[in-house]
Amino acid sequence: MHTISNIEIKNKRVLVRVDFNVPLNAQFEVADTTRIRAALPTLKYILNQGGSLVLMSHLGRPKTGPNTKYSLKHIVPCLEALLEHKIQFVEDCISGDAFEITKSLKPGNVILLENLRFYAQEERGDVDFAKQLSRHGDIYINDAFGTAHREHASTAVIARFFNTAHKALGLLMSAEVESISKVLNFAEKPLTAIIGGAKVSDKILIIQQLMNRAQHIIIGGGMAFTFIKAMGGATGASLCEKDRLDTALELINLAKQKGVQLHLPTDACIADAFDQNANTQLVSSFEIPDLWMGLDIGPKSMDAFAKVIQNSKTILWNGPMGVFEMSAFETGTRVIAEAIVKATQAGAYSLIGGGDSVAAINKYQLSSMVSYVSTGGGALLEFIEQGTLPGVDAINFQS
Repeated sequence: MHTISNIEIKNKRVLVRVDFNVPLNAQFEVADTTRIRAALPTLKYILNQGGSLVLMSHLGRPKTGPNTKYSLKHIVPCLEALLEHKIQFVEDCISGDAFEITKSLKPGNVILLENLRFYAQEERGDVDFAKQLSRHGDIYINDAFGTAHREHASTAVIARFFNTAHKALGLLMSAEVESISKVLNFAEKPLTAIIGGAKVSDKILIIQQLMNRAQHIIIGGGMAFTFIKAMGGATGASLCEKDRLDTALELINLAKQKGVQLHLPTDACIADAFDQNANTQLVSSFEIPDLWMGLDIGPKSMDAFAKVIQNSKTILWNGPMGVFEMSAFETGTRVIAEAIVKATQAGAYSLIGGGDSVAAINKYQLSSMVSYVSTGGGALLEFIEQGTLPGVDAINFQS
């Protein structure tokens, strides 16, 4: 793996693709600094090595060109405070003024270019656009794991304009790739994958891939009811993809063929409305009354899942067990998080990935007590499904 530590940086302009696609509040202030903080080690490393920085990122999904709402100028105060460094903001990414500013950078200078997605060419992976962006740096570093699964101009195509000695993965990207590789290729057994969320259709490929690696797969969240319905259970008004019942049965049979223990919830906390204050009761997951919906796993399932997790040596968690955003239905997700922490403390390697799982581990202030928390949701899933990512391949390609 070609990483930033292999690159001579002193007196070089280093063009870094970062992921500063952060949420902003009504005052256009950064509401969550997680992604910016994740990039800091790479940025500080470059400055400490005597390089200058040209940062490029996207923000939001502007559809018709420049839009003040999505301008990266909004994040400058936050970035300056966290990096403890003056930032020069450039109001475009490929204008003559932008190139004039970046061509004469001195060591220690930090430039932030305007939103890449103000140009439709970015998401199209336009070669000419990528070539123009490449003029901003002597070295290209990709540290945006959250977008590494996209074949966009700034994440994959641009790398072809830098030879092997002048392109690399940043510290964040390197850590992400290493953590996922550890789970997929070097996992100590037993490996347990915990897959939750709403839809089976979103997780078919990841479950299929994990069948070749995991000894245990725990299914939770709304997607569990598609499996339960496929097995003949009564799921009431619970979320269920009726067009995926055959798929669920195929996955159940595949687990049997592979010798994988597939764990489904045996009981559920159900409600008569999708509401924090709804009436609730505990029932068998296979006997949910009409008009009632399962919004969390029940205590028997929590105990059973926790025991599997605590006997594991490697753990991958992607997706909550229920509607953890509502306190009435967060217990299952919290118990899973605590079980993962306990297993980690006993020596297991734990990787948490996917937006909801990361939100949950942060909600319970347990992120520092697991082995690794991934910054990429879609990127993590695609890495597991495909075994690599366009943004990683672009760096590793010898040129």
